[in-house]
Amino acid sequence: MKIHSTIAILGLAALGLATSVSITADAQAANKKCLFISSYHRGYQHADDIEEGLRSVLKGKCDVRQFDMDTKRHKSEAMKRKQALAAKAIIESWKPDIVITADDNAAKYLIKPYYKDHKLPFVFCGLNWTAAEYGFPYSNATGMIEVGPIIPMLERARKIKGSMERVFYVGADALSEEKNLKRFQRAAERLGFKLEYALAGTTDAWLKAYQRAQNYDFVIIGNRHGIKDWDHDKAVAGMLKITRKLSVTNHSWMMPYTILGVTKVSREQGEWAAKIALKILGGMALASIPIVPNSRRDIWINSDFLKVAEVKFSPALLRKGKKFAGLKLK
Repeated sequence: MKIHSTIAILGLAALGLATSVSITADAQAANKKCLFISSYHRGYQHADDIEEGLRSVLKGKCDVRQFDMDTKRHKSEAMKRKQALAAKAIIESWKPDIVITADDNAAKYLIKPYYKDHKLPFVFCGLNWTAAEYGFPYSNATGMIEVGPIIPMLERARKIKGSMERVFYVGADALSEEKNLKRFQRAAERLGFKLEYALAGTTDAWLKAYQRAQNYDFVIIGNRHGIKDWDHDKAVAGMLKITRKLSVTNHSWMMPYTILGVTKVSREQGEWAAKIALKILGGMALASIPIVPNSRRDIWINSDFLKVAEVKFSPALLRKGKKFAGLKLK
């Protein structure tokens, strides 16, 4: 009996110690400063979802400050370098304990040229496909890369269509879309289909490309961000009139214009980066944290586009897919 009592007391003591250590770590993190640098701007859904995920984890656990580089709307090299210097000035004046960045431009124009192997720790997220072009990992930087579920999306489209010989890609005339397009071109080589494409600079050019795409087995909808004169109402109305073929996308924010989405979950990036930042602030060695890819995905169905297209979904897919309900003209 005494032995059991002693074990119980020791167990409670150990639990108390563990709880104390946890509380102490949280208290230490709460006194830390976390700077979040987004490559893009608020109002861009992908960036908003990353921010939402990040803030949900960091709330009450560190002092968060944010800087938006806004390089999706302002794409010149001069602006990207200027905004990177503005972020650098915040780092030097505010002196954060850790910096979290989202998407490629923060990595390319801020971390790589100014903070490679620096004493200040960085956690990045949202890098498209690979971090190798920036030389990551550094001694002070690790993160999560963003990999679109291209092959699962294409395989699902082929199953719905019954064939996949000629496919058309529509995206914005932007650097990030050129990078995404290359991945689809590689997938086309791997899966043995012909891929043609158009990268549009205007809403009218987008609609023209989408009209052309109706002559193919199905349409891949890329990202429209980067089209400066984008007109949501005009795009939706125009696309609904000419839609005949299946359209698919990897981008959740493109569901207003797409029948089927097999999409990344942008929020996952922010949540993961925030959790890793807290671990580093709590004493975990950054060098022990590997670069990882995203893993979560959603399936979406836009019934407004589906009902005007010459395509039918199986009952199983209709049950599985989340129903997109945001088509209302804005």
